[in-house]
Amino acid sequence: MASRPPAGLTTRAAGLGLAVCALVVSGALPLREYLSNRSHISSVEAAQAAQSQRVAARQRQLTQLQDPAYVRSQARLRLHFVLPGETAYVVLAPPTAAVPGAVKATPRSASRGPGRPWFSQVWGSVTAADSR
Repeated sequence: MASRPPAGLTTRAAGLGLAVCALVVSGALPLREYLSNRSHISSVEAAQAAQSQRVAARQRQLTQLQDPAYVRSQARLRLHFVLPGETAYVVLAPPTAAVPGAVKATPRSASRGPGRPWFSQVWGSVTAADSR
């Protein structure tokens, strides 16, 4: 009668399984590093694109600021500059009319007392608490 190999795990199959496991384990770390580097590269590219947009905006702003007409218009708009010979007018808002039944809002500084600095108010509250 011919002898049959045992039905269990053979030496050749165990060696093959061990080789496959070694290949999988040795390939897992480089694959993880590759995927990590790809995500890092994509985030750096996005940051670079945003930085390029900011640089382009600053270049446009620099070009505008080198134009004397733009600087003159911004000085007139933001700083209320006038040219020699012009007259500057300041328009004040009219005082609000008292509406019957409306609660009059007092400014924050008026509620603190007439012309007293904050430290004298604090000292006054300390002395008032001490006298009680």
